[in-house]
Amino acid sequence: MKTINTFKSAIAVAAVLTLGACADMNTAGNTSGYGTAYPQTTNSGAAYAGFGVVQSIELVRQDNTGIGGTGIGAGAIAGAVVGGILGNQVGGGQGKTAATVLGAAGGAYAGNEMQKRSQTQADAYKFTIRMNDGSYQTVTQTTIADIRVGDRVRIENGVARRY
Repeated sequence: MKTINTFKSAIAVAAVLTLGACADMNTAGNTSGYGTAYPQTTNSGAAYAGFGVVQSIELVRQDNTGIGGTGIGAGAIAGAVVGGILGNQVGGGQGKTAATVLGAAGGAYAGNEMQKRSQTQADAYKFTIRMNDGSYQTVTQTTIADIRVGDRVRIENGVARRY
């Protein structure tokens, strides 16, 4: 009977962690730091076409684990399952349940850290562009495509190109 309850607890923890991985953790996109003198918008890849002049280019690190590194991936889920199974082997009674939960939590943390360390971070370029209508667009892309500050560019489908 205790084995069944412990197994149910481990399944419940795994289910909660799996559902947590499905949560949408996206936050607002990039914003420009140009005050309120000009209208400002952020281009997050939407189908927008327009012309402007590049005001600044910043080298930024792209995080492959989600916005701000808060993504929960397969490493966390696998770690939770393994940790829960190992924790279930310790103790008896209520202590066994606590060990299962703690093992799952510790395994999720360890698995997530291992996954983060194995992923490479890519460089990206954040272009701030003053559009012909006076507004600013911020575009982030992985290639600089021979674009320099002061160049005239066209933004099409979230990508800046010289013209």
